[in-house]
Amino acid sequence: MLLWLANYLSTFEPGFAVFQYLTLRSILGVLTALITALFVGPWVIRSLETRQIAQSVRRDGPETHFSKQGTPTMGGVLILVCITASTLLWGDLTNMYVWIALLVMLGFGVIGWVDDWKKVVLGNSKGLSAKSKYLGQSIVGLVAAIALYQIAKTPAETTLLVPFFKDFLIPLGFGYIIFTYFVIVGTSNAVNLTDGLDGLAILPTVLVAGALGVFAYLTGNAIFSQYLFIPFIPGTGELVVFLGAMVGAGLGFLWFNTYPAQVFMGDVGALSLGAALGVVAVMVRQELVLFIMGGIFVLETVSVMLQVASFRLTGKRLFRMAPIHHHFELKGWPEPRVIVRFWIISVMLVLVGLATLKLR
Repeated sequence: MLLWLANYLSTFEPGFAVFQYLTLRSILGVLTALITALFVGPWVIRSLETRQIAQSVRRDGPETHFSKQGTPTMGGVLILVCITASTLLWGDLTNMYVWIALLVMLGFGVIGWVDDWKKVVLGNSKGLSAKSKYLGQSIVGLVAAIALYQIAKTPAETTLLVPFFKDFLIPLGFGYIIFTYFVIVGTSNAVNLTDGLDGLAILPTVLVAGALGVFAYLTGNAIFSQYLFIPFIPGTGELVVFLGAMVGAGLGFLWFNTYPAQVFMGDVGALSLGAALGVVAVMVRQELVLFIMGGIFVLETVSVMLQVASFRLTGKRLFRMAPIHHHFELKGWPEPRVIVRFWIISVMLVLVGLATLKLR
C-alpha cells in the first residue's frame, strides 16, 4: 500500500524512491509489526481478560502448570493482526507469493480460532473434532499447493533441493502438490505441539522466519542465487517483508508471552504461524532446510508419535509425558530452563540451516 504511494510520490520527489528497496521495507515491516504489538498488546490482554477468554489447564499435566489457570489465551490474534497490517503497508500487493502466504496464514488462523473459541468460550474441552480440524487444514493446504503449482513458471519451482548437495535435485512433477500439502499441514501441527510452555514456540518461530527471510531474499535475486547454486525464483524476494513482519510480531508477542506469560497464543496463533513457515519454505524451495532449522518442532512431533506408538504396541511410555518438553519438566527441570535450552538448540539448528547456503 505504502509502496504504491511512495512510487507515486517519487514522480514529484525522487527521494521517495528509497522505499522501493526491499531491505528498507523489510526493516520497516519488522519495526511496524513489533511496535504495533507492543502498543496494542496490553489492550488485547485486557480485552481477553474482560471476556474471560482464559486458559484451561489439564489436570494430568505437570503441577507447576496449575498456576497458569485463567491466563488469557487466543493472543495469536494479536500476532496475525500485526503481521497482516505490516505486510499490507510495506509489501508489494501485486505479488502473488505474498498473497498466498498471507491467505494460508489467515486460513489456518481461522481454523485455530474456531478451535480455541469452542474450547474457551463455549466450554467444549475438545474444541474442534480431530476430523473437522484436519479437514479444514487439508482444504487450505491443498488449495495453496494447487495455486503454487499453477503459477510455477520453471521446473526449478517444483524441484526438491537436497541440502549440502548442489547437483542433487529431485523433480516432483505433480507430486509437488501432495508434498506441499504435507509440508504446510505438518509444520502447522508441529508448531502447535511445541506451544506448551511460555515462549517456547514463538522464539524458534521467529528464528526460523528470520532465516527463511535470508533464503527468500537470495532466491529472489538472480545474482546471489546463481552464485550460491540455489534456484532463482522471481518474486520470492518480496516474502522478506512478510517474514520480517512475522519476526516483529513474534518478538512483540514474546514481550508478553515470556515466562511467566501474561497471554498465550492459542491454536489461532500456533497453527497459523506453522502453516506460514511451511508455505514460505515451499516457495523458496527449502523444505528440507526447514526440517533442519525447525528441529525443535520436529523433535516435539516425533516425541508424541513415539509415545503413542510405544503405548499402543507395548503398553509402556517412552517419556514421562509428551510432547517432550513436559518430559523434562517432570524430570525436575524448571520451566525457564527447558525453554531457554530449547531456544539455544533452535539457534544452533538455524545456523546449520543457513550454513547449507555455502556448504554444497
